[in-house]
Amino acid sequence: MPDFPFERLRRWPDVEATNLFAVDASDRLILDAAAAGLATAGAGEVVVLEDHYGAVTLAAAAQLTTQLGGQPDVRVYQDALSGEHALDHNAAELARTVPELTGLTGAYRHVPLGAELFSGARLVLLQLPRSLAALDELAGTIARFAAGDVTVVAGGRIKHMTVAMNEVLRRHFGELNVTPARQKSRVLLATQPIRSEPGESEWPRSVVHADLGLTVCAHGAAFAGTTIDIGTRYLLEFLDRMKPDAVTAIDLGCGTGVLAAALAQRRPGLQLVASDQSAAAVASAAATMAANGVAERVRVLRDDALSAQPDASAELILLNPPFHIGSSVHAGIALKLFEDAARVLRPGGELWTVWNTHLGYRPALTRIVGPTHQVGRNTKFTVTVSTRR
Repeated sequence: MPDFPFERLRRWPDVEATNLFAVDASDRLILDAAAAGLATAGAGEVVVLEDHYGAVTLAAAAQLTTQLGGQPDVRVYQDALSGEHALDHNAAELARTVPELTGLTGAYRHVPLGAELFSGARLVLLQLPRSLAALDELAGTIARFAAGDVTVVAGGRIKHMTVAMNEVLRRHFGELNVTPARQKSRVLLATQPIRSEPGESEWPRSVVHADLGLTVCAHGAAFAGTTIDIGTRYLLEFLDRMKPDAVTAIDLGCGTGVLAAALAQRRPGLQLVASDQSAAAVASAAATMAANGVAERVRVLRDDALSAQPDASAELILLNPPFHIGSSVHAGIALKLFEDAARVLRPGGELWTVWNTHLGYRPALTRIVGPTHQVGRNTKFTVTVSTRR
């Protein structure tokens, strides 16, 4: 799709840097592989999944708008809220600055993962997730609800693709074709969906962790799934030391909600918010709260960092920050979370953070939040408490 202005797209509000890009070769390859399907698609027949920053959605929507002479009703699902915001921002900017793309903002809509997203879909464009569990849930939902003649065009960078992805897709589709590689990217074409019975979905899955007295629920794209990652497990050891007089607390980047659920169990008088930008994480955390009997005291919400929380509104924040942005090791996401935590904490409030020791976050925490003290360290992780100035 050479005429589309890919060079204008940005990652904002996600972290932007010289080594981080809004478009890559896999976006272009997906669109090229889907060209025949797009040329014959009708309104409401195209779905885009896990578009990073809007390249696939907007290029497809622009073509469909022209050939249909109206709104194509492209349905979109992105797990990351930052991806949704980037898509909307890019659409608005292109509609404002490129005369032939003025209708772009109304050409697509965000739809949650489920029947509404796929009903009547005949062409699905998918940026492959790295997690096989995430791919399994996506592929199963497509096969369950899309049209019987649906074609799935699933692409990614070869360095992030495995043969196991082929096997996942074959569980849900009768035909799978692997295309030749181009610019270190590849596309998988899946057709002939294998229908499952209504209500047969195995998601979310759940596991009882008897040693912690917790049940963890997880959808496919949730980080660590139903396991408890070792950083979170280490931070759990310090729950009883976290600001004992706090009445309000936030589990920032909550994932499946392990920290929030455990804290709610131990401190019945505490009102908690569990926040994450991942749709899968939020759905998982809500299920985790219900499974542990604390749903009435933990409000689970999808948010970009803590943008929905007022300044100086929380006494305690818990954080196990990610250190990857896509495939790149980058401190930008952690710094963004530190800055939002500093804004939302009340003076004297505490931010408890667990981080890989080699990342050396303590100076940044001191600068952004306030005096920071090490309270624990093992062979891999450091736990610090930062007190808001």
